[in-house]
Amino acid sequence: MAPPAPDGGTHREARTAETAAATAVAAAPAPAGSPYAEARTAAGSPHPEARADETGGGPRRIEGLLLGLAAGDAAGWPAARHRASRMPEWTRRLTRELDTFAEQNATTTLPVPIALNQPPEPLRLGPSDDAEWAAFVAESVLTAAGVLLSDLSRSRRMRAAIDLAWNALASEVAAAAERAPEVESAVLPLRARISVRAGLGNLATGLRPPATGHDNPHYFDDAACIRACVLAVVHPGDAQAAADLAEFDARYTQDGDGVHGARAMAAAIATALGGADVDAAVDAALAQLPEATEIGRNARHAVKLARTDTWGGAFAIVPTLEHEIVDHVYSYGIAAAETVPVALALATAARGKVTEAVPAAACLSRVADSAPALAGALTGALGGGDSIPAAWREACRTLSGCALPRLAGTDLVELAALLARTELGSGTDLGDRSQRVTVSFD
Repeated sequence: MAPPAPDGGTHREARTAETAAATAVAAAPAPAGSPYAEARTAAGSPHPEARADETGGGPRRIEGLLLGLAAGDAAGWPAARHRASRMPEWTRRLTRELDTFAEQNATTTLPVPIALNQPPEPLRLGPSDDAEWAAFVAESVLTAAGVLLSDLSRSRRMRAAIDLAWNALASEVAAAAERAPEVESAVLPLRARISVRAGLGNLATGLRPPATGHDNPHYFDDAACIRACVLAVVHPGDAQAAADLAEFDARYTQDGDGVHGARAMAAAIATALGGADVDAAVDAALAQLPEATEIGRNARHAVKLARTDTWGGAFAIVPTLEHEIVDHVYSYGIAAAETVPVALALATAARGKVTEAVPAAACLSRVADSAPALAGALTGALGGGDSIPAAWREACRTLSGCALPRLAGTDLVELAALLARTELGSGTDLGDRSQRVTVSFD
């Protein structure tokens, strides 16, 4: 059964077959011809510690974006639970039993993800689902820059690559459902948000956007906001174009505030990649949020609070955001109407410093699954790669595959270099494989 909408009703519940079929995707290891692998081969694997000029949407800002997002993802308490999916199932079952024991016996000693006699590596500090879905959309950028879609005009390549990626996942969903004795038992080694699972299920049954995002029990969540952060690299400095591209992607899984939030994050980060300061980036985000929406009202109120001179940093504004922006009624703390305003406000209060915005966002436990990642992406793009502390850089640069197993081992520093080459180049001959990742998009 699909979870209830925030108002407790049955608002836009996806059909059982549509939602249950999309349990997971991308089981197999990345094929040799994957966008990431092909781009590495074509461009040559960049040295992981390579530096480049800090200009506009250059590689250091893109690196800051990816590492900031990954650090925020890792800083939130849900990351440990996401990463625990790589542990044997019995370890998670034992954690649930200990939680039940604590509830029934009124003990205040609460369980945490455990390894016991298993290697504890999956439970160490590191990025989880948000960073992996960010890498998923980064693959679409590399696909658009490759030879596969070179017969299309520049204005169509990126959208074609996004559509190709979503439909490839939906095909795996459909294949799994066909193999299973019943739809509900179709299982693939992928973990995703409810909105993404429902959207994939809708695609598998033949629906197309915007219906896949509209007929979706979690149309309002912030899954597309995470993806939008990466899509901003396609249009550095052009907030409107970045927002439009983010909406195209968001419509596969979201509607309403879920789409508005994606547009806002893309606009903010595109502005940051263009070299603007935090206030200009946040203003670009606010311009994408209709005033009559919940996300629009919350964001303007949160940013107004953050721009008051009486706070003294991001940490100081946390209680006010907790009481005035964060909802404590619904089952999940992933509504774009909360997480995006929180991210914008904390980036503002931190004056664009990732080392202040991310820890403050992690303090808001209710929205800690994605607000720290969103705040980290924006402030990381503002500050560039060098703004990420070295210890966090090393802890968060490599994906574990806890949500998308085929991305295990992906190096975000290397991926940032590939994305930077894609965005910075222009006028490249698409037929030249040695240069194919240096295409810009109009």
